[in-house]
Amino acid sequence: MATSQLKFAHTVTERFLRYVVIDTQSDPASPSCPSTEKQKDLGRLLVKELLEIGLSDAHLDEHGYVYATIPGNTAKRVPVICFCSHMDTSPDCTGKDVKPQIVKDYRGGDIVLAADLTQIIRVADNPALADQIGNDIVTTDGTTLLGADNKAGLAEIMDAAYFLVRNPQIKHGAIKILFTPDEEIGRGVDKVDLKKLGADFAYTIDGETAGNIEDETFSADGVTIAIEGVSTHPGFAKGKMEHAIKIASAIVARLPKDTCSPETTEGKQGFLHPIAITGALEKATLSFIVRDFTDQGLKEKEDLLETIAKDVMKDFPHSSFRTETKQQYRNMKQVIDRHPETVDYAMEAIRRAGLTPKRASIRGGTDGSRLSFMGLPCPNIFAGEHAFHSRTEWVSVQDMEKAVQTIVRLAMIWEERA
Repeated sequence: MATSQLKFAHTVTERFLRYVVIDTQSDPASPSCPSTEKQKDLGRLLVKELLEIGLSDAHLDEHGYVYATIPGNTAKRVPVICFCSHMDTSPDCTGKDVKPQIVKDYRGGDIVLAADLTQIIRVADNPALADQIGNDIVTTDGTTLLGADNKAGLAEIMDAAYFLVRNPQIKHGAIKILFTPDEEIGRGVDKVDLKKLGADFAYTIDGETAGNIEDETFSADGVTIAIEGVSTHPGFAKGKMEHAIKIASAIVARLPKDTCSPETTEGKQGFLHPIAITGALEKATLSFIVRDFTDQGLKEKEDLLETIAKDVMKDFPHSSFRTETKQQYRNMKQVIDRHPETVDYAMEAIRRAGLTPKRASIRGGTDGSRLSFMGLPCPNIFAGEHAFHSRTEWVSVQDMEKAVQTIVRLAMIWEERA
């Protein structure tokens, strides 16, 4: 079917408004999967809607994952593609009692949020607003995050599925749908069953600006430094006590001031970031995340941290430290570059949706980072979400609709080129 013949009657906004009012905040302190049972509340609703669309295999498993299949309708042998989004919202900002608001026909300028006038979506902080004149912008009332990260992606995949099932004249191969829990706490694919999923390639719908296709993420490690100090009675401590908390503080104090931190880097620059300090006089632990786009960049930052710690310890001759490094995820570009069609087809789909495609890098990770290294190459397509993890989060109706159109056209392109 010619691209110009597609007639969309979108359901994406109604779906999005249904999903954001369900609290699905994940919890990094919880050992369970999903980390919060309330994520299954949204999972059950999504399964109900998928079954209503006509996807008879839709189900929610015990770990909180939603699986479904749109059967292929072509005689061609088409690679099986999957569209994936996550159901949880960030622990960084409350997602309870979300009250979405719609700014109709946005005319420019800052947007003051109704329930907390100190919360302002400022043009200065959101240059993407310049492209939204005349569009309808969904925000919160200023008391919670919105949850566009990643409920916009959920709604877009659901609308695309609805459209494809209702328009069987559009030829496509088998399409898998995967909705994951706990992405925001780095555990989004811990329990995914890739054999059951049965996909050859995948796309997360979890990106920012309309038109973006992201084929590169940070590589990521976690580093902990365990410090053993020397404990004595404070009344008789002179020349004897070596305080583990003070040692830990000294290490943090010697981190670079003007570089190598989240607040001093951008673009392709990585960072070394302390995220927790715990302890008492005798023992203390420092936790860091290390990020860079290359493995060599990671090693350089980890070596720097080791050098700083050794240098600090010279002032505490009776104390010791131990460093442990754990790999978290790697730059998905290492995998995706071996399958260039995944990005090429997505860029063509974005063009057919009437947008200018732009390849971008993510200063973070996605479920796709780990899926790629698990054998499922998985770039990231825009969902239209902005200012995520904050009370000034927003998304435009028109960007969500463009994402739906991109998903549909991408399914068509895989079938055309099979």
